[in-house]
Formats: sequence, structure tokens, C-alpha cells
Amino acid sequence: MAKTNYRFEKRQRDMAKKRKQEEKRQRKLAAKAGSGSDADAGEGGAQRPESPPSAAPGDNGGTNSSPDREP
Repeated sequence: MAKTNYRFEKRQRDMAKKRKQEEKRQRKLAAKAGSGSDADAGEGGAQRPESPPSAAPGDNGGTNSSPDREP
């Protein structure tokens, strides 16, 4: 009998979850654009998967954070 590939199953679940979140985000944007009101303004800034928190301007991602290495 073949072994179960748990990594594949997990990846499939994660991809389905991301797809569902993206669809929900698109529905919210469409509803917000259609209504033109600020009713969802409090929730809109909470989920921003396309901009990670470490992508701040001037942040190099910690590549040169070690003092013993020279660039």
C-alpha cells in the first residue's frame, strides 16, 4: 500500500484556504466599491496578505543585521 503524502495534502488545504480568503477579500472590495460607504472601514485594514509587515521602506530584511559580517 502506498504511503500517504501529508505534505501534498497540507499544501492543497493551504492553497484552498488562501483561495477562499482571496475570494472573500474580492467580495468585500466589490461591496465596498458598490456601496461607497465607510461601514467596513474598521475591518478593511486588518487583512492585508499582499503586504507583509517586514516590507517596510528602508528595511533590508535583516540580511546585514549580523555585526561580524561585512557587506
